[in-house]
Amino acid sequence: MEQKQNHQPSSAFIAASWLALFTGVIAFLVGLWNAEMQLNEKGYYFTVLMFGLFAAVSVQKAVRDQMEGIPVTNIYYGLSWFATILSIVLLTVGLWNAELAKSEKGFYAMAFILSIFAAIAVQKNTRDMKLSKGNWQE
Repeated sequence: MEQKQNHQPSSAFIAASWLALFTGVIAFLVGLWNAEMQLNEKGYYFTVLMFGLFAAVSVQKAVRDQMEGIPVTNIYYGLSWFATILSIVLLTVGLWNAELAKSEKGFYAMAFILSIFAAIAVQKNTRDMKLSKGNWQE
């Protein structure tokens, strides 16, 4: 007899993922709000954060689709990875050249990476919950 696997993530993992996402994004944004930098610089870092979050979710979706046998074009798969890596490079270059204390640079880097990781976890949980309820539509 074949046993159907339960893809439903635990409530604790769902809560931890959302908490990590909110913590990372809010910490990054509060840091930007309070930073003594020009508005165009703040806009750059905000855009890099949003771009990174979207790119990370795209990578998670592309990888998961491939694992489940859903066709993914090579160009979408490659662009998703490229965008994720590019967002990290853009943040790194921006922080490297910023006139900020090393502790501030580290703060932004850690908040960014936490946000990216949490976005992937939230996307995974969302997809798992939808799959476990049988609401999946192509």
